[in-house]
Amino acid sequence: QVQPVESGGGLVQAGGSLRLSCTPSGRTFRDYGMGWFRQPPGKEREFVAAVSRWDDTTFYADSVKGRFAISRGNAKNTVYLQMNNLKPDDTAVYYCAATTRDFRAVAEVDYDYWGQGTQVTVSS
Repeated sequence: QVQPVESGGGLVQAGGSLRLSCTPSGRTFRDYGMGWFRQPPGKEREFVAAVSRWDDTTFYADSVKGRFAISRGNAKNTVYLQMNNLKPDDTAVYYCAATTRDFRAVAEVDYDYWGQGTQVTVSS
């Protein structure tokens, strides 16, 4: 079992950048596919980005393509979400999640382990 722990959230002005990090408590992330989701105020949680379990293929929501990038650190023990050109609509609690599934995992039900979330607020 692995427990993701997010960090790096905060307050940033529109057009700015933030990098979120996700590290494991317990087992390494090496054998897991990883994803980032977010929950804007008053809305449902939604998919943001994912990196596949074995070949590091990446997937993105249309709303963040070209602005956000998901990557793994050395030894695949950290997952990052680089967020550039942030917009007020990006304001949300961001969650890191881990999956043992081998296919393209872009839905909440695909993920087995979740972090507690980190707040990102983008001011206009």
